[in-house]
Amino acid sequence: MTDTTNNDVKGRLRAAMTGAMKAREELALGALRQALSEVAVVETAGDEVVVLTDEQVLAVIAIEVRKHHETAGAFDTAGRPEQAARSRAEAAVLEAYLPAALSDDELHRIISDEIAAAATAGAEGMKAMGRVVSAVRAKAGPTADGAKIATAVKAALA
Repeated sequence: MTDTTNNDVKGRLRAAMTGAMKAREELALGALRQALSEVAVVETAGDEVVVLTDEQVLAVIAIEVRKHHETAGAFDTAGRPEQAARSRAEAAVLEAYLPAALSDDELHRIISDEIAAAATAGAEGMKAMGRVVSAVRAKAGPTADGAKIATAVKAALA
């Protein structure tokens, strides 16, 4: 799927990177460069070059944020608090570009709605888990935490 429209999120990332260069903000510059690099990798990974939509760029940013948090956890475990703090700060730079996360109440409401829809279609109990998780992920958006959704769905179905 090729999209030739102007990409607003990617443009904002580029503008922020330029601003970070001018202000000599190394931490923000590194995080933004990495994110834009990952977007470029995804755009050129297939047989033909594509331009990602804003939603797809946000999904890449969400993955990068998750990687930074996982890295921070690894640094904490290794007793390296300075590097953990840097990873968390880089994640915070990128989180500013993501839409606000769903509240727990909103997530539980979506889960309840999807469980009811699955029951109407004949899937009940743990057999409906995959279907419900897929539907909730679709409604929650690309930046939603899949592990949190799965845990909440499993608890609701149990």
